Amino acid sequence: MNASPTRQQGLTFISLVFILGFIAFFVLLGLKIGPIYLNHSKVVSALADIKKTTDIEAQTEGEIRNSLSKRFDINYVDDVTQDDITITRHGNYIKVVIEYEVVRKIVGNLSVLVEFNDNIEVGNK
Repeated sequence: MNASPTRQQGLTFISLVFILGFIAFFVLLGLKIGPIYLNHSKVVSALADIKKTTDIEAQTEGEIRNSLSKRFDINYVDDVTQDDITITRHGNYIKVVIEYEVVRKIVGNLSVLVEFNDNIEVGNK
């Protein structure tokens, strides 16, 4: 039961490189995906601010789009275009839907796709 002093213990260089590469991949993934979710939180915040606007029912579709566009410009949100915003109006009821997707290259031909669908409803149906 005595261990031989010539028996090796610990990590080999190859296993250490493999573990560090594995950790580096997930750090890189986090650095690429983190800003996407940060921008998404700004989109959600802009929608919440639009919902809190007191005279939202009186605004036209163009005014709502312009207000969202200004909020996106202030917060440096580049992922959402005007084509991604859908505004539905029925009398005093307004529904604003922002549906968009973001594709970011990770490394080589490996990319990540993140899809978002956010909406607010204001007024009575």
